[in-house]
Amino acid sequence: MSGTEIAAAEALQQLEFLTAVIARACLKISAMPPETVAKREKTDRSPVTAADEVSEALILRELARTLPGMPVISEESTKPSTIDRRSSFVIVDPLDGTREYLAGSGEFTVNLAVVSAGIPVIGIVGAPQRGLLWRGVVGAKAERLRLVENGGENPERIQTRSWPRSANAVAMVSRSHLDAATDSMVAELGTVTRVPSGSAIKFCRVAEGTADLYPRLATTCEWDVAAGHALLAAAGGTVTAPDGSALAYGRVEKDFRVPAFIAWGDPAKAATFRS
Repeated sequence: MSGTEIAAAEALQQLEFLTAVIARACLKISAMPPETVAKREKTDRSPVTAADEVSEALILRELARTLPGMPVISEESTKPSTIDRRSSFVIVDPLDGTREYLAGSGEFTVNLAVVSAGIPVIGIVGAPQRGLLWRGVVGAKAERLRLVENGGENPERIQTRSWPRSANAVAMVSRSHLDAATDSMVAELGTVTRVPSGSAIKFCRVAEGTADLYPRLATTCEWDVAAGHALLAAAGGTVTAPDGSALAYGRVEKDFRVPAFIAWGDPAKAATFRS
């Protein structure tokens, strides 16, 4: 067995354990009604709730137990002061779409990615209120499952679709953070239907072939992007900077910021577009 095959086998083993962890975090959030949950504002004026913190505590505890010594970047925790980008690390968003959660919407997720040599290779996105979980290992598989207590069941393989020629393309756009630059970029593509959504569900729609792209030409954070990036790559898509260059993860010096990205279902279409 080659080194690549060993890495893929290990990734698939990690996927099962990590899926169970994300499923348990999803159930913890589901048990905390948004109308009664404790909440506060962070220094950037974004909301954080007890559900974010409970989910994160569970995930970090399980990662420390099963992947001891592996660095973890998580939204609500103290960030590592250094990251060896040649090695592996985990990126976690314990509750992506806190505003949507507080509004009673089902458009929030729990996200986890494993990054190896700077590239997201495992991605898991759980949607508690939708009872769904999407997961992928780059080079191996991507699938959608029904969310259950200790993981997922009834796995269904998913893949991206080719850019539509005889029908409108579908662009997933942020419900809370749509900016003028992103709107203008979508307009450049011709007749495109915009579908607003919260959280990493936008990546999932592209990965399962029900949408064609998800652009965000405004700053976001690595924990908002990494899991969806891995999932989409596993399903046949690509995620790049607007100029087509690769995204960088583990950027301590940039406070883990992603300046902009475009997620494409069809890499051939991505190759024809440069912002």
